[in-house]
Amino acid sequence: MPAPSPENQWYVVHVLSGQEGRVRDRILRQREAEEMGEYIYEVLVPTEMVSEIRRGKKTSTKRKFFPGYIIVNMNLLTPDNQLVEKTWYFIKEMEGVIGFAGTKDRPIPMRQSEVDGMLSQIKEREEHARPAISFEVGDTVKVADGPFQSQNGIVEEIDPERGKLRVAVTIFGRSTPVELEYWQVERA
Repeated sequence: MPAPSPENQWYVVHVLSGQEGRVRDRILRQREAEEMGEYIYEVLVPTEMVSEIRRGKKTSTKRKFFPGYIIVNMNLLTPDNQLVEKTWYFIKEMEGVIGFAGTKDRPIPMRQSEVDGMLSQIKEREEHARPAISFEVGDTVKVADGPFQSQNGIVEEIDPERGKLRVAVTIFGRSTPVELEYWQVERA
């Protein structure tokens, strides 16, 4: 089976955990310095926005959703499935790179369906903040923000599409359902 066209070859590269951003930056800098632009097209560190409450304030932070890995679009295989040695050694010898995921000595490009799914997942996760904590019906939570702050309640319903929960909070001795956003509650 012939290799995909050079622009459609995506690979998962295993890197030192916590060094994903540095390795990406190093590859991009070296790409320019060594004139590898015709071989290395794109380097991604898949991240997602996560929202949580810290010290009573809603914060959003970026978190890697494939820690220890970067995704690289590069020309690594010729049409007859031979390694492009210049690209192979450029990546293999890069400081912080451990190797190619899933193989020892023969990298396999990701299937186009995997690439499309991954790219849409990256785009979606970077645009919409997800809660750092996931809840389940029946969980006891503490309201961290709003008029019911510091009160405990029980999760009755979850709406992940809108990022909201219905929590039963006791007000004046009666259980009252209150609709809150994920970031407004924390585990009790």
